[in-house]
Amino acid sequence: MKPIELLVVDDNIGDVFLVRQALADEPYPINIRVALDGRRARQMLDAKHMQPDLVILDLNLPKQSGLSVLESIDPYVPVVVFTSLSNPNDRRAAFDLGVVDYVEKPFHPTEFVDAVSHIVREWAA
Repeated sequence: MKPIELLVVDDNIGDVFLVRQALADEPYPINIRVALDGRRARQMLDAKHMQPDLVILDLNLPKQSGLSVLESIDPYVPVVVFTSLSNPNDRRAAFDLGVVDYVEKPFHPTEFVDAVSHIVREWAA
């Protein structure tokens, strides 16, 4: 079985840890790559060898915003915004730029893990 190629774009190390924890017990292999800022995400996405099956993207990023990153992603790659921002303008802009879903990060760790698992099962598995 081919592993799912997942790119997680988030500057919060704790959230990245929870994403890894959430996906550790999935029944299929997942290669997780991480970009800790918007500029690095764009560099990774521009690289010919990086072709993710799914991008989980926070909007509040250093160096370049998540919305800026969205502008450079191949429209055939599903992107789920996973953010603590609940601004309706950001939500609308994200959908205008082609995201398949917009999920607000739960504050409780168990709910966070469940949300990540659901995102990957829904959009990449």
